Amino acid sequence: MPYSTPFHLVSVNGSPRAPSRTGSLLQVINDALSVRLPVRHSAIDLAGEASALLAAPTRDRLSPAGESLVRTVEAADVLILGTPVYRGSYSGLFKHLFDLVGFDALAGKVAVLAATGGSPLHGLVTEHQLRPLLGFFGTYTVPTTVYATEADFTDYRLTNPAIGARAERAVSEAARLLDRRALVAPLTVAPPAVTLVQTA
Repeated sequence: MPYSTPFHLVSVNGSPRAPSRTGSLLQVINDALSVRLPVRHSAIDLAGEASALLAAPTRDRLSPAGESLVRTVEAADVLILGTPVYRGSYSGLFKHLFDLVGFDALAGKVAVLAATGGSPLHGLVTEHQLRPLLGFFGTYTVPTTVYATEADFTDYRLTNPAIGARAERAVSEAARLLDRRALVAPLTVAPPAVTLVQTA
């Protein structure tokens, strides 16, 4: 179907290091989605943004650069979110960014969830950590998540075709959601009907 404007795709790499396997995985997912839909891509690598975020414990303490970063996340039509696994969860940098995002700013948006780790034992981090976080924001997360271990990369380049196929499936699900623009609109809840009863 034709689109009047491209979708604003924002990818967030929660790794505190550069280069990173997480960044490589996100690039694979970004490229796969860009083939399916017209997108305008903003890439956020938190390794280079730590000083703009961690110096501000609350949103009102953000520098102009930090505020611009958070607003970029909030302005996305579709998010591709990735983090390395730290102690069974997402990185502290990743968590702090989403501590600063407006609680209703991502309602009705679409997100693809990804993570990297040293062992397959952490493969459910996308379900137990990332999906509940995005559920708080009212974001539509696609059913398929993408998790990769160190063994799936060679020199920071994804080389396991099974992970690539899983990324393709995830972005296919995201594209179908984005085709239904009504699902991307922010959620609204109608107030309950009230019936007034007069008594003598």
